[in-house]
Amino acid sequence: MTEGLGEIDLVNPDTYVPGVPFAWFDHLREDHPVIWHPEPAPNHGFWAVTRYDDLTAVHMDWETYSSELGAVALEELDAEQLEIRRSMLETDPPRHTELRKICSRRFSARAVGRFEEWIRDVARGVLDRALTKTELDFVAEISRELPIRFLCSIFTVPQEDAPQLIEWGDQMIANQDPELSAAVVDQVDTEPYRNLPFRSPTALQVFAYADRQRDLRLQEPADDVITALTVAQSEGILNEREFHNYFALLMIAGNETTRHTITAGMLALMEHPDQLELLKERPDLIPVATEEILRWATPVMHFRRTATRDTELRGQPIRAGDKVVTWYIAANRDPEVFPDPYRFDVTRSPNDHVTFGPGGPHFCLGAHLARLETRILFEELLPRLRSIELVGPVERIRSNFVNGIKRMPVRVRTT
Repeated sequence: MTEGLGEIDLVNPDTYVPGVPFAWFDHLREDHPVIWHPEPAPNHGFWAVTRYDDLTAVHMDWETYSSELGAVALEELDAEQLEIRRSMLETDPPRHTELRKICSRRFSARAVGRFEEWIRDVARGVLDRALTKTELDFVAEISRELPIRFLCSIFTVPQEDAPQLIEWGDQMIANQDPELSAAVVDQVDTEPYRNLPFRSPTALQVFAYADRQRDLRLQEPADDVITALTVAQSEGILNEREFHNYFALLMIAGNETTRHTITAGMLALMEHPDQLELLKERPDLIPVATEEILRWATPVMHFRRTATRDTELRGQPIRAGDKVVTWYIAANRDPEVFPDPYRFDVTRSPNDHVTFGPGGPHFCLGAHLARLETRILFEELLPRLRSIELVGPVERIRSNFVNGIKRMPVRVRTT
């Protein structure tokens, strides 16, 4: 089953520190689009799926390829862990639909669109502060600031809490990076945290913060996301664990992915100066360019499913209980869907990337928000730039899940 894998190791997080191994993904997608990939114990391995159409087939068939046994990490969970750590991501319809409904209205295109001018004002403020410097870390000064400050707004939590929320998010999601993580999962004993999301002790701090915010809403309800979660808990739709996990998912994950998208988009524009100049000359193209940035960035490299029955995918026999890992980062470079996929083209259309998923019940709840924030950031940033260039190494997060950059030093000249 592993014939054709050779030296390829998609599990080791060190693989991704120099950069995404696109040559490996090209090889698998072309010659072994569904292949068994072994893992170190106690995990048992998984089927790696790298073609666009196969990924779509898996995600649209939730009855055969379920999220109930895990959707995010490769880690295999026992029944107790599954129950305690379950978030909306680790559910299928009808439960997934019920959970999604709690907040879906607040993340609809119409609801998010009402915040456009507010997001634009925040973006201007972020850029006004950052661009007083000639040299700066683009991540610290720009890309991580806008998403978290807007999330603070729709959650109605203090803006001064933003730095702490960013730190917590890094510690949880970048749980394989020794610089960022509170407990590096493959380097220290994380068994004491086995029942916490991402095996991170930081989750306890996030949960305590969620409890404090919930208590405030019970005293004084607001028209915000936390109130929606609080009402759902009081009505018995969410238990306490589900409230905690839902809060962490929205507040932490929503910030991380948009930050990495914006950073990757700026890096792509610096590496393709003709495309940067085109957008500066034709700002009306930025909405189209946003889709190309999302395809190019693919901030979450994979999601997993578990087969509920014996089945077959592209001739490979998949047994009930097998993990099936769909590699978004490979599907978004599939030449059968994206002509010349390694060309960064801000005019690319159509651009049916799967960065938010291919559709179906698990399509990203925050897709409209991520698109809007990314578009506005570049609409506000690009007219201010005379030039921008790297002045040091781009440092990537050590992770086999998050495709992210933690530092990107740049020199800017403004208009």
